[in-house]
Amino acid sequence: MTESHQPCCTELPEMSSEQLARLASLFRLLGDEGRLKLVMACIDAPQPVCCLSEISGMSQPLTSHHLRGLREARILKSSRRGKQVLYELDDHHIRHVVLDLASHVLEPCD
Repeated sequence: MTESHQPCCTELPEMSSEQLARLASLFRLLGDEGRLKLVMACIDAPQPVCCLSEISGMSQPLTSHHLRGLREARILKSSRRGKQVLYELDDHHIRHVVLDLASHVLEPCD
């Protein structure tokens, strides 16, 4: 996945109640282990549904259900290549969030 190296926000932006609710919804989506596995599988390269199903351990119908929600929330995007539908991260912001939080979890506790 090619992407520009744009800096992360350095200050917390002001948010309306509606925007804050959308942010909370994104964290709820990412708070599910199965959906998080799907997102993490797409970090480095687009993945077809069959591979995502195998990686996540979910059936293809359940995988497709979760992918639909992640796509609607603009966490993942899809593209068609022949008969396959490939999923990848929607943009660099999602990559930063997932990688930064994963690094946080891996830090040793004081």
